[in-house]
Amino acid sequence: MAAVSAPPSERTRSASSQPTSPSAAAERLLSLDVFRGLTMLLLISHGFGIHEAFKNNASMAWLADQFEHRTWVGCTLWDLIQPAFTFIVGVAIPLSTARRMAQGATRSELFRHVLWRAAFLIVLSNLLSNWNSTKGLQFQLINVLCQIALGYVVCFAVMQLPFRMQALTAAGLMILHHALFFLFPAPDGAFSQAGNIGAVLDAKLLGYNYSGYYTTLNFLGNSITILFGVWTGMLLSHYREHAERLKILLTCSAGAFALGLALAPWIPMVKRLWLGSFTFFSAGWVLLAFAACYWAIECKGWRRGTFPAVVIGMNCIFIYSFSQVLRGWLARGVGNFTGKFAFLGDVGAIPLNLLVMAIMWDLCYWLYQRKIFFKI
Repeated sequence: MAAVSAPPSERTRSASSQPTSPSAAAERLLSLDVFRGLTMLLLISHGFGIHEAFKNNASMAWLADQFEHRTWVGCTLWDLIQPAFTFIVGVAIPLSTARRMAQGATRSELFRHVLWRAAFLIVLSNLLSNWNSTKGLQFQLINVLCQIALGYVVCFAVMQLPFRMQALTAAGLMILHHALFFLFPAPDGAFSQAGNIGAVLDAKLLGYNYSGYYTTLNFLGNSITILFGVWTGMLLSHYREHAERLKILLTCSAGAFALGLALAPWIPMVKRLWLGSFTFFSAGWVLLAFAACYWAIECKGWRRGTFPAVVIGMNCIFIYSFSQVLRGWLARGVGNFTGKFAFLGDVGAIPLNLLVMAIMWDLCYWLYQRKIFFKI
C-alpha cells in the first residue's frame, strides 16, 4: 500500500534544540529516521561483501565473521540487524497509536487495524519467501516480517496495561518462553539445536522444521525486543530534555548488557532461538547504537550527511521486499557487466555489493523525490 506524506527532513529542518510538546517531540527526531535508514542499509548491504572478501584471509577472519550469523551460540554484528529492525518497529507503535487516537480512533478500531497489519505482514512475508523458492510453496512464520507481525499483536495488547503491569507481563512472557524449553527438553538438552520444544511444535503444526534451526516460538523473545522499542517510543513521546533522554537510553543499554551477560552461563546466547541472554545483550547494542545517533543528531546537531539514511529509511517495506525478491537478479546483472571485479580477487565482492546497494538506494531516492512512500 502506497502512502504519500512529507519527507521527515522537511519536518525537521526547523527543529529547535529541545522539544516543545509531546507530539512535536516525537515527530522532530531526525535521529530516529537516520537510525532506521542505517539499519536498512546494513540489512540490504549483503554485508558489503566483506564476508566473501575476507573469509579466506586468516588475519581478517574476525572481520569476515562479523558479517555472518553465528551458527549457534554467540553474537555478531550481523545477528544484531533483526533486533534493530524489530526495535524500530516497536518505537513506532506508541507514536502511531497516539497520532491515530488524536485523530479520533477508538481502541477497538486500533486493535482491528493492528490485526489487519499483522495479517498483511504474514501474507507479504510468505509471498516474498516463496517467490524465488525451488522447493514448492511452503507456509512459514519465521521470516522477520512474520515475527514482527506476531510480536506486534502481543505488544499492542501489553501496551494497554499500566507500565508496571507491562514490565511484569514482559517478564512473564520471557519466563514462559524459557519454561517451555526446560519443561520439554530435547534429548541433548533444553537448548539443543535439534529436538527442542520449538522444533517439536513446528514439526507438529507446520509439518516441517526450518533450516538453520530457527523456530516459530522465537516470536516470544522477539516480542520483548519490540517492547524495548515500545518503551523507547514512550520515552520519546514525552517532554524531556535531550540530555535526560540520552542518560536513560545509556543506563538501559548498560543494564541490558549486564543482564544478557549474567544470563549467558545458564541460558546460552542463541539468536536462532531468541533466548533471554541474546534478547538483553542485543538490546544493549541496539540501545547504544540508537543513543549514539541521538547524541550526534539531537544533542550535537550534526545533521550533515544524514540524508542518504533518511531516504532509504522512508521506504523500509519497499526496499526490504525488493531485496528479498530482486536483489539476487540485480547482483547477477551488475556482475555480468563488471566481471564481478574479478581483477581484485576476493576483495572484488566489496565494490560489487556497494554498486548493487547504490542502485537500490537510487530506487529509493526516485520514490523519495516523488514523495511515494510504501507503508502498511
